[in-house]
Amino acid sequence: MSTIKLSLIIPVYNRPDEIDELLESLTKQDFQKEYEVVIIEDGSSESSEEVIQKYNTQINISYYYKENSGPGDSRNYGMKRAAGNYFIVLDSDVILPSHYLSTIDDFLDKNYVDCFGGADAAHDSFTDLQKAINYTMTSFFTTGGIRGGKVKVQKFEPRSFNMGISKEAFEATKGFSKIHPGEDPDLSQRIVNNGFTTGFLPDAYVYHKRRISWEKFHTQVKKFGMVRPILTKWHPTTAKITFWFPTLFVFFTLASILGGVLYSPVALVPLGGYLALLLIHSTLLNKSLKVGFLSIYAVFIQFFGYGLAFLKSTFYIRLLNRNPEEQFPKLFFK
Repeated sequence: MSTIKLSLIIPVYNRPDEIDELLESLTKQDFQKEYEVVIIEDGSSESSEEVIQKYNTQINISYYYKENSGPGDSRNYGMKRAAGNYFIVLDSDVILPSHYLSTIDDFLDKNYVDCFGGADAAHDSFTDLQKAINYTMTSFFTTGGIRGGKVKVQKFEPRSFNMGISKEAFEATKGFSKIHPGEDPDLSQRIVNNGFTTGFLPDAYVYHKRRISWEKFHTQVKKFGMVRPILTKWHPTTAKITFWFPTLFVFFTLASILGGVLYSPVALVPLGGYLALLLIHSTLLNKSLKVGFLSIYAVFIQFFGYGLAFLKSTFYIRLLNRNPEEQFPKLFFK
């Protein structure tokens, strides 16, 4: 294995403030080796160029502006122009802890893999809404902890907000596809299918800010639900019964309410017990009762948004065998 040279690949779309925070966190890294940062402005109307110039003397930055073509294509654009042989793909809305790069470098030096994924965490400075959404996206009791905790590598799909990929794996797979969201699990599966090794680095976590409203969160999880049946159609071996859990939660919730109204309040006990568990766990984890209650609201948005969209997509894509790009054109960049 040749010496690893890291290139950080960061697409940005109308988020100069986020890039400012991300680059600021890079100036505080304890990593002593040389690396480069490749920022791809994806057709933004709010340019990040002026913000980036503040860091030119502290960080080796390459900046590119291109027409809007989506995050996946922008990452490919950056990796094709990067000087390194190992790419760290990040979203613009993350902040890096000081040990981030050194943790990755140390892991790859001892346990080299061609692709890895890292976890996401909530920073103390996050708003209560951000902490609640982070909880629902990473908790063991909501998603099995697949985005935030230590899980078996075979069951983990690296996500592009915090993902590493070797230049060799990128060139063999041609990088991200035009689908969004879903471009990262699709690429992860194609990397595995091409015989490359993957891994999960729980200590290489990022603070994922998710600057999002309840409405945007609902839109996001709906898209996740619509994408999943498409991905399992493309990659049948990835299908899991757990993908149905949000849909089953929708039916379980409706059945509990109906049973409680028509028959006995006892029918609401299982649902109430589960929600109480989430409330207590999130409250203790975030040290805030308010975040605990917001987490309950976020769980309903996540499960109902994802679960109903997953059911709809399954009907059209798996049962009716519709063409994904024709049925859901908004999930694909041209």
